[in-house]
This record gives sequence, C-alpha cells and structure tokens, in this order.
Amino acid sequence: MEENVRTRIAPSPTGEDLHIGNLYTALINWAVAKKNQGKFIVRIEDTDRERFLEGAEETILNSLDKFGLSPDESPKVGGDYEPYRQSERLEIYQKYAAELLEKGLAYYCNCSKEKLEELRKEEGETHVYKKHRESCDDQTKSDKSVIRLKVPEDEDITFNDLIRGDITINSKQLDDQILIKSDGYPTYHLAVVVDDYLMKISHIIRAEEWISSTPKHILLYRSLGWDVPIIAHMPILRNSDKSKLSKRKNPVWVTWYLKDGFLPEAVLNYLALMGWSHPEGKEIFSIDEFIEKLDLKRISPVGPAFDIVKLEWVNGEYIRAMSDETLAKRLSDYLKDLDKWAKDVPTPEQLIKIVPLIKERIKKLSDFIPLTSFLFEKPEYDLEFFNKVKIEKKSEVLGKVSQKLEEMEKTWKAEIFEETFRKLAEELNIPVRECFQLIRVAVSGNVVSPPLFGSIQLLGEEETKNRVKESIKFLG
Repeated sequence: MEENVRTRIAPSPTGEDLHIGNLYTALINWAVAKKNQGKFIVRIEDTDRERFLEGAEETILNSLDKFGLSPDESPKVGGDYEPYRQSERLEIYQKYAAELLEKGLAYYCNCSKEKLEELRKEEGETHVYKKHRESCDDQTKSDKSVIRLKVPEDEDITFNDLIRGDITINSKQLDDQILIKSDGYPTYHLAVVVDDYLMKISHIIRAEEWISSTPKHILLYRSLGWDVPIIAHMPILRNSDKSKLSKRKNPVWVTWYLKDGFLPEAVLNYLALMGWSHPEGKEIFSIDEFIEKLDLKRISPVGPAFDIVKLEWVNGEYIRAMSDETLAKRLSDYLKDLDKWAKDVPTPEQLIKIVPLIKERIKKLSDFIPLTSFLFEKPEYDLEFFNKVKIEKKSEVLGKVSQKLEEMEKTWKAEIFEETFRKLAEELNIPVRECFQLIRVAVSGNVVSPPLFGSIQLLGEEETKNRVKESIKFLG
C-alpha cells in the first residue's frame, strides 16, 4: 500500500451529464485511492465560461453519487458538500502566472483572433505559435492580452507513464500555450497543474487524449519548481469499429444507462474490464474485489471496445444473483423514477410475486416493463401479434378456451390449467405450442410474456376470462 495517495477527476460542466468515459476514469481514480486508504477528490473545471452549462455540475455530482463514487474531501467545512471549483480560485492562478512572467518564462500576447486564424491557415499542420513569439504585437499588457508559456525551441521532454512507459515529445511540436485568457480565466493547462500541486495530488490518472499536453504540464511543474506526480493515461473507450466512443454510435451520458435499467454496480464491473483483466480471469466481481486486485501497470494502453451487448450480459448476471426480495425492491425504486408509474408505483410486496417469473428473462430493469405491463393494465390488442399464431379460426378456438375457463374448478392451479389446454389442443387437432401462444396473446396482448400459467395465476381468474372474451370481440 502506498502512502499519502490522493487522486482526482476534474469534469467540466459543459455537457448534459457525466460522460461514460469520465465515469470510467473516475472509477479508476476512486479505486486507486480506496486501495491505498487515500483520498478521492472532485474538482469542477468551470473556467470555460462560453461553454458553461447551468445545472451540469449538480447532474455530474448526482451521477457520481448514484454510482457510489462520492468524493472524500471538500473545501467547505460543515453543511452540504461542495466540490472544488476553479472559478472560485482565479486569484491563485493569477498569482502563479505572475510568477512565471517575473521569471521570464511567460509573456503577454496581444495577437487578435483574426491574426491567429490567418497564421493557422498559412502554416497548416506546421503551425506553432512560438515561431511568432518575437513578432508578437508588443508583449505589453492590455485589456485583450493573454499570457503565454515560453516553450523551449528544441528539447526532448520525457516523462514516465505508469501504463505506457517512457514517452518523449519534442518541444518543436508544442505551441506557446495560453495560460491566462483575456477574460482573466486560466486555461486548463495552468489551472490543472496549480490545482494538482496545491491539492497534493499524488497520481494524475486521466484519458490518453491528454498525452500530447503532458509535456506542457511538465514544463510548468519545472518552471514553478515542483515535483511531477505519478502519471497514468487511461485508454479511451471506443466503438466496435475502433472509433472514439461518441453519442453518434453509442449512448454516452451515464444517466441514460440508469434510465435504461442498468445497475450501477454492473456498469462499474463492466467498466473495470475495459483494458484490465482480473488475475483469475473472472468477469463478474464485486467492487471491493476490484479494489483489492487493481494494478495500474496491468491496464492495457490499447483502447477497449465498449460493447452494450456485453454490458447487458453483465447486468443480467447481477440481476440473477440478487435475492427475489432485493430485486423486487430495486424494481420498485426504478419504476418510481418513470413518469408512467409516478402515481401508482408497484410496491416490493406486489412485485415479489412477479419476480420469480421474470428473473431469468430480463437483462435490465427496463425489460420488466414490456414483459409485465399486462399484469397492471389491460393490453391494447394488435392484429399483428394474433397473426403470428399459426392457427386457423382463432375466434372459434378462443371460444372453446373461454368455455373451458368457465368450467374449470376454482381455485385455478397452473398445473391443472396446463393439463386442460393440452387436452383441448389435442381435441382440436392443433399444435399445443400454438394453442398456448394464442392464449398468451389473448391475456397479455403480446407473443412474449413471463411463463403463461404463472402469469394467469397472478392476473386472476375473472380478469383472465374477461380478456379472452375481449380478444374474441377484437378478432370479430
């Protein structure tokens, strides 16, 4: 176990919610902190005021909380939790920018957006601003000034990545990075270095897209006389075609996964398998076991494919491992958040009777709804479903079914029900399977349902008889 381990994530409140890739990074940071009895910190990077989205911070924090990845530290003592916010730390960044100016390691730049755009067009991919440093307007402070870092002209900058080994990038490829924008707000690059140092972050664990920026951060650490933390760049989650995971091809906001009925613990289990494998080859394991077994050096740098079908399988395994009582409670809680059930949510006591019928058939909590809605409300019949049943004269057959229902001894029992309608199918010379399917559509309105005879017991004798009669009317 390492001492004084402090990790962090630093999401920006510029999107609808926390990205699933950010949740992946948060999981690794949180687990490393827990493994070493350290601290996990959340820092809101809200210095991009043009893209700032009202309410996004609250959504991000709520999402982390729902997945059990709550931070361990707050700048606020007492009262409700508050995260660190960069917008509340502007004087700190200004202080260190001034120090860099004083040391001659940074300078004022007054180039207009138009001039910069013209330079980019002229030079294309070869454009780096430091080539124009000496011709920068006058390098004196004005209302439109930005502060830029002086990047060395030609120097190999090497750093060790815990996942990827030594990485070297020559400073010829690096721009004179803007540190303070003309609005007085810092860019990510200055703020992240200052904050990580002052918050004593021991491990910088972030996505691989920041690799190219790391040399700039190394230069800032060096310029300010600070030691560089341990660095690890996680692989980016990708689509099956190896492209970067994006909302064009996959849902990316974590609230979507919750609304679609994925369990937080199952999502974390699946994310843990992204680039890392359990030493014993397990695919299903608890979060505590993940914390115990996690070793950053065993994470592959190759971007893993995010497969929702595999995630559904993992989720289904978690559902089947639950007790019926736990699943009934989780289903009731899930349904509470849906508008459809807001006024009349089935209680765990009501659901416990249904759970044994559907537990092996669902992969997500949302699968419960289309599978069982007929138990809570009358179905809307669709001729398409009746047409899938390979029986001629369906109304006549259902008439025989209705007659048998009236004659059956009460209280109905599933085994008697099955025996009765097997015999009816034989008498009418129709396949037993098709006979059962016709009854299923009549009582549920669908060709898919939980086990038919168990469902009918839950539905009740009178309601079952009424639905068969309604289906006869529907078919005319």
